[in-house]
Amino acid sequence: MTNPTGSTVGTELRADLVGKAARIGAEVAGPAAGSVDREARFPSESFAALRREHMLAAFVPEELGGSGCSISDLSAICTTLGQSCASTAMVYAMHQIQVACMVRHGKSPFFRQYLTDLAGHEWLMASATTEIGVGGDVRTSICAVERAGGRFKLEKQAPVISYGLHSDAILVTARRAPDAAGSDQVIVLAPRANGTTLEQTSGWDTLGMRGTCSLGFTLRTEGAEDQILPQPYAEISAQTMLPFSHIVWTSLWLGIATDAVNRARTFIRAEARKKPGTTPPGSLRLAEVVTLLQTMRATVHDAVREYERIMDDTDALSSIGFAIRMNNLKVAASHLVVDVVARAMSICGIMGYKEDSKYSICRHLRDAYGASLMIANDRIYAANAALLLVHKDE
Repeated sequence: MTNPTGSTVGTELRADLVGKAARIGAEVAGPAAGSVDREARFPSESFAALRREHMLAAFVPEELGGSGCSISDLSAICTTLGQSCASTAMVYAMHQIQVACMVRHGKSPFFRQYLTDLAGHEWLMASATTEIGVGGDVRTSICAVERAGGRFKLEKQAPVISYGLHSDAILVTARRAPDAAGSDQVIVLAPRANGTTLEQTSGWDTLGMRGTCSLGFTLRTEGAEDQILPQPYAEISAQTMLPFSHIVWTSLWLGIATDAVNRARTFIRAEARKKPGTTPPGSLRLAEVVTLLQTMRATVHDAVREYERIMDDTDALSSIGFAIRMNNLKVAASHLVVDVVARAMSICGIMGYKEDSKYSICRHLRDAYGASLMIANDRIYAANAALLLVHKDE
C-alpha cells in the first residue's frame, strides 16, 4: 500500500496516524510548547515521541519499511500537531518535504536503501535551499558541486538551516557544476554523521516559530556522487517540493488557527455560563471567525485533493495553472491564519492577550506572523504576476 486514496485500508491508516499525532500533541508537544517557545529550543521531547511511534517514516513506502501514507494523511497530521505546538508541526512538515523528494525522485539503489535505513532509524531530515547572496531566491544557487573520481565536495553559505544541529541529514541545493548556470541546480544528500560539517554563522531569536532553531551555517560536505539526486532541481521543485511545502505548511497554519478559534469558543461558552439565558457580546465575533476558519480549511483541503489527484501526472504538475494555484494557496492561507488568530484574540480580550491565561493566544499570533515570511509573499506575488502574463484561462 503506497499513498492510499480513499480505500478502507487508507482510511484506517489515516485514523491511526492522526490518532498518534493527537496523543503526542496532547500528552507531549502541547505541555512542552510554552517552554519550547520561551527558550527557543528544539522540541526534543516531541520528536522522541514521534520516533517511538514511527511517525518520521510515515511517507516512506511500505516496501521500504515506512507507513506509505498519502499527502492527505500528512496534511491531517500537520494540522493536528499544529494545534498543540506550531514549532513541532513545522519541523515535522519540513522533514516530510525532504522525505517526499527522495521517495518520489530518488529511484536509484542508493536512495532506496537510504530510505530503508531512514525508516529503520527514524532519521530526521533538514534542508538547505536558501543561500547568502541570492536574495531569497531558492531557484538560484551560487555554490556548486565539484566532482572528481566519482566523488563530490560542496560548500554553501546558508542563512537558515532549520533544526540543522538536530537533524540526521540535510538535502542541499547547489549548481550542478562550477560552470553551470545559477538555475541549473541539483539536490545533494549530506548526512550529518559522514562527511558534513556545520559552522554556525547566525542565531535564532525571533518573534515566533522559535522552536525551529533556524540558525545560519557554513555547510561543508563531501561524499559519493550517488548522494546527488539525478533529476534536476527544477523538476523536483515543480512536481514535489513546492506543492508539498505549500500543502504541509498551510496545513499546520490551519492547526494554529483551529486551536485559536477553539480557545475563543471555550471562552465564549464560559462567559455564557456566568449569565444563563444571555448571549455574550463576543458571540457575533465568534460566528464571524468560524466562517473564516471554515474558508481556510476548505482552501487547504481543496489543494490537497487536487495535488493527490494529479501527483503522478508530470504534465499537470508542470502546468502554469497548477503553479499559480499552489502559490495562491500559500499566500491566501498565510493571510487567513493571521486574521483568524487576531480575531480569536480579540474575542478573548485581555485573557487572550495574557501569556499566563488558559485562553492565551499570544504564541499562536506570533507563530502566525511567520507564515507570510516563509518564502516572502511579495516574491510569490511577483512570480504569479509573471506567470499570469502567459497563462491562458482554464
